[in-house]
Amino acid sequence: MVSIVDWEHPADPKQGKDYVRLLAKLREVLPAPRYVLASCLPAGEWALQNIDLAAAQMYLDMINLMAYDFSGPWESETGHQAQLYGSPISGYSAVDYVLSQGVPSRKIILGVPTYGRSFLGSNGPGQPYTGTGGEDGVFDYRDLPRPEAQEYHDKEAGAASCVGPDGGFVTYDIPATVQQKAEFVTSSKLGGLFYWHICSDARGPRSLIETGYNTLHEM
Repeated sequence: MVSIVDWEHPADPKQGKDYVRLLAKLREVLPAPRYVLASCLPAGEWALQNIDLAAAQMYLDMINLMAYDFSGPWESETGHQAQLYGSPISGYSAVDYVLSQGVPSRKIILGVPTYGRSFLGSNGPGQPYTGTGGEDGVFDYRDLPRPEAQEYHDKEAGAASCVGPDGGFVTYDIPATVQQKAEFVTSSKLGGLFYWHICSDARGPRSLIETGYNTLHEM
């Protein structure tokens, strides 16, 4: 049985201590190895710094690191929402921070979004925008790229996007970026990949989940 704690997120050091105490109590009644205890955590240091990750990992089997939503309508400029490399935040920097806090690499599961974030009135990262498209600024991955949109893969950033008339600049993952992330997971000896969420994935050769699985098991 798997129990997942999704506290988004301890907002200060006191809540961080309460979070660790909650994990300790859960571990008491859900002993390993019969039960798997996992937790979903944001990837930003602004959130993670409130948690004693070295203490938390003692009770956790997995930390699902939500390496997405790096950019959205809360920002004044566009940006890639799930880039593997780059600044000010990326999957790489998030993993590096968690490792530096004493979490074993095998316990880190890197998150991949199966949706894209839209920015109208722009055609790339680092630009102002006029609004958002889709439902609350989001398109399911299975509906991407948008009609008449051009899809781009930024290999250096490990990010992808499309630019078109109805969604503007939409930032998301594609099989090529998931392959990069799976290769990073393997080279960094992480525990694997997870996806949010399965219902938004595409079928066939564009499936992000199948791409991740195949890449992890081919290496």
